[in-house]
Amino acid sequence: MSTTQKTIALISGANTGIGEATARILARDHGFHVLVGSRNLEAGEKVAKSITSQGHSAEAVQLDVTSDASIAAAVDKIEKDFGLLDVLVNNAGILIDYVPGVNESTKGLTTREIFTRTVSVNVVGTACLTDACVPLLRKAAAARHHPRVVFVSSIMGSIQEAGVKTNPWYPLDYKAYDTSKAGVDMLAVQYSRILEDVGASVNAVCPGLVRSALTRYTMGETPEVGARRIVELATAEEGGPTGTFTNIHGPIAW
Repeated sequence: MSTTQKTIALISGANTGIGEATARILARDHGFHVLVGSRNLEAGEKVAKSITSQGHSAEAVQLDVTSDASIAAAVDKIEKDFGLLDVLVNNAGILIDYVPGVNESTKGLTTREIFTRTVSVNVVGTACLTDACVPLLRKAAAARHHPRVVFVSSIMGSIQEAGVKTNPWYPLDYKAYDTSKAGVDMLAVQYSRILEDVGASVNAVCPGLVRSALTRYTMGETPEVGARRIVELATAEEGGPTGTFTNIHGPIAW
């Protein structure tokens, strides 16, 4: 099957962790043509080559969500090569809050620096990429495909859960990251509204605690487990859920 007949999916931050696992599963188990979005093109090409070497369909796309030029170039390439985009998985994100004994790598950054960098990637970059992809998602709907958008969020961005003292993350000072993920949840609601007229499925997902660069590979489930709910919503049938916030166990309070 040619790539033009396959479901076209763009995944940001797909060169490692949950994004890479999502790309591999969508290509291997669902026959998608996966666009491995990666700030470092060489890293993305390595993942794409690994996927294609196993007989599946993938290619790398240079994508830095903090760069309007990078976003525009990626979207232009997708439009020229495929004419539409069926699935967007907003996975790119950072966690740089300084927590003594847990996350020491950003010691010395000011509160303003931590918030500015975190929100720039996790919220502003995600919004800019999604907005740029909206015309391609609408073209998918016009071609009688079912457009889907998945925002990779976190239960730590739930305003209700943030105040639950029994939650294991309650004592940890991840206020910039948590605030950014609350913003990601709002983006999911907004784009569900924006794409409602074409029947798109737009949802926020918490992958759970996963061993990845975000957690310094110190704790959590495998990236494949983390990708499970993302894949379910990326492959949802027309008429599936939209405007939701869930994990593999069910709904999460906003």
